[in-house]
Amino acid sequence: MKPIKQSLITASILAAFLVPAAPAIAQHPAHAAAVQAPAATKVAETGAALRDLWVGHIFWVRNVVVDTLAGNKTAAADAEKQVVANAKQIAAAIEPYYGKEASEKLFGLLAGHYGAVKQYLEASAAGSAAKQDAALKRVTANAGEIAKFLSGANPNLPFDALNGLLLAHGAHHIQEIQQLQRKQYAAEAQTWEAMKAHMYSIADALAGAIAKQFPAKFI
Repeated sequence: MKPIKQSLITASILAAFLVPAAPAIAQHPAHAAAVQAPAATKVAETGAALRDLWVGHIFWVRNVVVDTLAGNKTAAADAEKQVVANAKQIAAAIEPYYGKEASEKLFGLLAGHYGAVKQYLEASAAGSAAKQDAALKRVTANAGEIAKFLSGANPNLPFDALNGLLLAHGAHHIQEIQQLQRKQYAAEAQTWEAMKAHMYSIADALAGAIAKQFPAKFI
């Protein structure tokens, strides 16, 4: 199977999620700046927290990949525990806005995402093209499920744009597995950098969309 080409995120897609500047008050520009600053700070703090969580996701999944391909089952199992713990943290991050039920739903979807990636990893290690194809279908379907859930919860997360971001994320996982299995370490290092940048984009998009939907929580 040929490596999946790296997906690029256009500024226009990302801009659809970001929080626009609050309307300026022409008569009182200083007051307007004072009002905007705390909101911008709170959004930035939320985005930074989400960035850490999403980068943690790719960090621990990569560890699972490396240890699985090396045949180190104990290390792979320990890394997988961290993948699950990280998914719970990502899901918990939306609970203050959407409630516990939504948080649990997101955790289930994230577990499905990891399960699909792991399925592809195991199929690759076993050299089964048929199982790889089945895993790819699962990765794609799961991206749509997560996009549908989040876009349904937040009108500032357009399904098509969010689904595109999540499909690109899944493609990065697949590309990374292929490169590590083929010992293409220099190429994988570039993929890793692209994955990090992509996680930042997803985290910023989520933070911006949540701030748009719940402005009172970002004052």
